[in-house]
Amino acid sequence: MSPRRRRTEEFTSYYGRPILKEPTWEALDIAGYIFAGGLAGASSILAAGAQHTGRPRLERAAKLTAITAISASVAALVHDLGRPERFLNMLRVAKPTSPMSVGSWILSVYGPLAGASAAADVLGIFPRAGKAAGIGAGIAGSAVATYTAVLVSDTAVPTWHDAHAVMPFVFAGSAAASAGGIGAALSPLAEAGPARRMAIGGAAVETAMSFAMERSGRLSAETFHQGRAGTLLRLSKALTVGGAVGIALGGRSSRAVSAVGGLAVAAGSALLRFGIFEAGRASTLDPKYVVVPQRERLAARQEEPAKADTMG
Repeated sequence: MSPRRRRTEEFTSYYGRPILKEPTWEALDIAGYIFAGGLAGASSILAAGAQHTGRPRLERAAKLTAITAISASVAALVHDLGRPERFLNMLRVAKPTSPMSVGSWILSVYGPLAGASAAADVLGIFPRAGKAAGIGAGIAGSAVATYTAVLVSDTAVPTWHDAHAVMPFVFAGSAAASAGGIGAALSPLAEAGPARRMAIGGAAVETAMSFAMERSGRLSAETFHQGRAGTLLRLSKALTVGGAVGIALGGRSSRAVSAVGGLAVAAGSALLRFGIFEAGRASTLDPKYVVVPQRERLAARQEEPAKADTMG
């Protein structure tokens, strides 16, 4: 048994009470907001590429996915805030040091661009303005797809905070996988090539980075393997990898395989976000995830002068 394991098993806090308050957010609101935002942002990137390469049906599918997903994302955020005016109040100031403030402004820029791009495509009006909006939505979409990683990492929740270095890559891969999966499911085979490649590439990045996150060696990373979070994340990997393999092997020749594989990848991406949410929630319930790392950092600082004296 390792020293760390022995310390954590023996650790207790005053009265066995949590040190951190458990997040009061609803999983459907926050994890749903994060997933739908990632899907929307990456779909706008896919739509901009389809627009540039002359794939009109893929372009329309991606644009409609983007506006639908960002609407769902904003609705989930507003529901969590309780009243719509609370979201508007966040736009009264711009704080570059606040991920929530920056994210609110990103959503405010991205939403109208995605909406204008989709409306122009569906209604056949203002084609030049619609294409310009599509490019703008693609650019802003890259921020929408990843800023939530900074948002959740910039908290006191141990599991999320400890994963701050890799979380943006996990979210970026997950967003690309979901957007590519939905695009592959909704588009004809002849136009769906970029969506299939996006789904496969995103699934590869998502899987590799989530493995790195879950096996970081941090004490709080063990919450990724336990309870509801562990179940959700294992199921996420099975769907993501299985769907990506299916698309790679048969997605080019079979619309059914492309659709089923794409939806599986998108479902895996959604479960990943819910699994990460549950892991973070679990890490606030056990005091060891806060106090043990604090004691280890204190011990390391106390050892530094002793090492310096020895070397001197």
